[in-house]
Amino acid sequence: MNLNQVTIPSKDVPIAIDFYQKLGLHLIVDSRPRYARFECPEGEATFSIHRVERLPEGPGTTVYFECGDLDARVAELQA
Repeated sequence: MNLNQVTIPSKDVPIAIDFYQKLGLHLIVDSRPRYARFECPEGEATFSIHRVERLPEGPGTTVYFECGDLDARVAELQA
């Protein structure tokens, strides 16, 4: 079995697109302002965002991205 896609809600898809592109995800579907889908730089899974008026209440969704050179990547993003 292969994980195909994970989708999360966002109140502002264009801002979320910018954020996830900076993390290194590759935008493959751009349906601003309602939806965006990304390919991960490694593996076959995709990640998408859909626009909502209100974010769900409660703990929400937790998504983990793995990065081998985390300290260097954080420093690059902070710069």
